[in-house]
Amino acid sequence: MAIWRNWAGNQEASPVQTITPRGVADVVTAVHTASAQGLTVKATGTGHSFTDIAATTGIRLLPGGMTRIRAVDLAAGLVTVEAGMPLDEFCQGLARLGLALTNMGDIAVQTVAGATSTGTHGTGRDSASISAQIAALELVLADGSVVTCSAGERPELFAAARLGLGALGIVTAITFAVEPAFRLRAVERPMRWDEVMDGLEELTSRNEHFEFYWFPHTEHCLTKQNNRTDGPGRPLRALRGWFEDEFVSNTVFAGYNRLARRAPGIVPRGNRLAGVLLSAREYVDASYKVFASPRRVRFIESEYAVPRAALPEVLRELRAAIASAGWRISFPIEVRFAPPDDLWLSTAHGRDSAYVAIHQYLGSPGLEQYFPTAERIFGAVGGRPHWGKLHTRGPEYLASVYPHYPDFVALRDKLDPQRRFANPYLTQVLGD
Repeated sequence: MAIWRNWAGNQEASPVQTITPRGVADVVTAVHTASAQGLTVKATGTGHSFTDIAATTGIRLLPGGMTRIRAVDLAAGLVTVEAGMPLDEFCQGLARLGLALTNMGDIAVQTVAGATSTGTHGTGRDSASISAQIAALELVLADGSVVTCSAGERPELFAAARLGLGALGIVTAITFAVEPAFRLRAVERPMRWDEVMDGLEELTSRNEHFEFYWFPHTEHCLTKQNNRTDGPGRPLRALRGWFEDEFVSNTVFAGYNRLARRAPGIVPRGNRLAGVLLSAREYVDASYKVFASPRRVRFIESEYAVPRAALPEVLRELRAAIASAGWRISFPIEVRFAPPDDLWLSTAHGRDSAYVAIHQYLGSPGLEQYFPTAERIFGAVGGRPHWGKLHTRGPEYLASVYPHYPDFVALRDKLDPQRRFANPYLTQVLGD
């Protein structure tokens, strides 16, 4: 019996059977088999969720057999792709067609279905998550039927399934609304904490995509400002890109965290040194190359979307908690932004949102209360947990922060009354 583990190594499960479907018919067969044997069935992607949202002890469906671009409609700006294609491959395929996604997260190794089912997002003043760019979906339901949904066809299912947690059916294909390929001008520069806090409104309103990283125990932040440009490409030189994005951000950072795990006392000085050594850089490249970066250092993560107006208060409280608790936090805290959208279970549903992501190197000592304390701070302002990142929230809390939570649960009851797609995570967030 093969054991499934996620990328971070903090989740595992032992499915009784593992299948690589080659098309929709194979998925239908797997669902019927699971039903006949009284098993659950789940599609798993690349394992980049920190929760056990993809875990199953029943039948596990691997993504590698369904990775084709099915259809391209240039006039309508629509591209249909099978659910198992990784985002980076999809973006390269779009680029060859002269197309691009409007916005992306900061990694692109997830499958398109895994990324959208968990609400993967980047940062954007006007553009929302990857799920919000879906124009239509194809799913296999618990009874084995194959359905499609869009704004005009089964709109209720469409509102729920674009970010469906794997609870409503097995997504087999996604139609994305895309646009002509474009370049981004990336400006990255260090700033002081007070400079970022005082200028936050201007920084988020002036830039199409703004985010920043704060290094705990310091006054140092790294800011990233990405905006469209019609100018020529000016990519980073290969050597500098390798040195900064691979060697420093991955190899050196991994070594620093291994050392900090053994000697936590070095963290404040190490973070101050990192902040001082950060250098400004500017480049122009294809959008998908700017949006996403390699992430090879293994960690665990929790992230909440809080109301945009509450962000300064949340960050002040989180900073004060870190200082008073005496924790040694070696990972920077990441802050991003998103406009409102209409997906039922989107963390940005109906409100301007700010995302605060906290990370922990696996095995770091003395941080048992870091995530719970942050979660209390986020929850006090009605924060919504990222579905693919660690949290402890259940139905009562989630119903209080998602207006359409009851609608989603009711639709799940209708479509999957036998809980063919259930697992412990879905029981945690949706109930039995």
